[in-house]
Amino acid sequence: MTISKPVFDRLGFGLWIGAFLVVLVLVLWAPDTRSVLLAYRYGSEEFLAGRPLYNIQSEMGYLYAPAFAALYIPLFKLGPHLGGLVWHIIGFAVLTFAAMRQVRKLGGGELTWLLSFGLFLALPMSLGAIRNGQATILLTGACWLLTLSALEGRRAETFFWASVAIIAKPTAVIMLLLVGALRFRLIPVLVLAVLFVIALPYAFAPAAYLTEQYRLFAGMLTSMAVDNTSHFVPTDFTAPFTKVGLPIPEFGATIVRIVMALFTLSMVVWFDRKLERGTAELAIFLTAAFYMCVFNPRVEPNTYAMIAVPAGLAIALLWREERGGVLASILSVILFVTGLTGIERHIQDFTYPWFRPIAVTVIAGSLIWWFWAKARDKVARDKVMNERPIANG
Repeated sequence: MTISKPVFDRLGFGLWIGAFLVVLVLVLWAPDTRSVLLAYRYGSEEFLAGRPLYNIQSEMGYLYAPAFAALYIPLFKLGPHLGGLVWHIIGFAVLTFAAMRQVRKLGGGELTWLLSFGLFLALPMSLGAIRNGQATILLTGACWLLTLSALEGRRAETFFWASVAIIAKPTAVIMLLLVGALRFRLIPVLVLAVLFVIALPYAFAPAAYLTEQYRLFAGMLTSMAVDNTSHFVPTDFTAPFTKVGLPIPEFGATIVRIVMALFTLSMVVWFDRKLERGTAELAIFLTAAFYMCVFNPRVEPNTYAMIAVPAGLAIALLWREERGGVLASILSVILFVTGLTGIERHIQDFTYPWFRPIAVTVIAGSLIWWFWAKARDKVARDKVMNERPIANG
């Protein structure tokens, strides 16, 4: 780390900001090139016209909640250039703010290096989703800030970030369930956030129209969960098996997802109870992001941007705590190189769709094991301290 520190104190964060500025230039130059904003504008346009938002016969198109269509209207009105610019800035700012807040919670020394090195490692895997303007970036920042706010017991912030996360993508419900399991007293706040998001579009459109859209939305989510005939190629844990000609049956995949959900729940509860504050929040969000990336049936390569930044910060923390070492070096290389697989077409064709779930499982599994070991060591130290004889007299 003594070699890396002078290099990454400023360079990593500078590259993170510089790459985003390049993205903004590309957005202004060609707003609809390599962009998903066409689908977002389509949703707002159909919402304003009172036309159906969803086509349950298609696995592509508009896949977001009606609240997203309603709240994207101001950006739709700004046009593809200015609206796209504002949308990219919002998502990037929320994610960067979440990372900075997490680093402050970690405490200790070399916080600037910790943030800078973590963002540097995460940049290749995050940049594709940032460039495309995917809601995954906003979802990641909102879920991360939801985790931090809830574990600190901040009710108003919890309500706000839970609402933003659900609006960004319905898969945020996984994070809400985990937060509710960790903080029972916040369950009413989380339920209120969900009800608020559901009710919000009714302020902008007729009730009958919106009720029908919610029915179609529920039907679309159900069909995506059980339909095996779609052209969508999942990049979840089933992808490596499908690639080698051993596809996992839907029932078997569901069993694996349930087992991993229970494992995720048990680990976040353990981290919450045994790890120090700051480290616990990072471990909890990393574990949740791992589940949402690898075991969510609706996963594509850019979905892995959700775990890129928390994994980068966790590796930087591992590097700081262990003063470098083989594990930190290997994980750094894997995370950085995994993000580069989408740059060259031949490499992308070779690694799609099987490589990212394997690489992320190695990274996240190693980091979760390290966090578990830290928690176990802390428990052992506390036990020794409690068992020491007390001197009298």
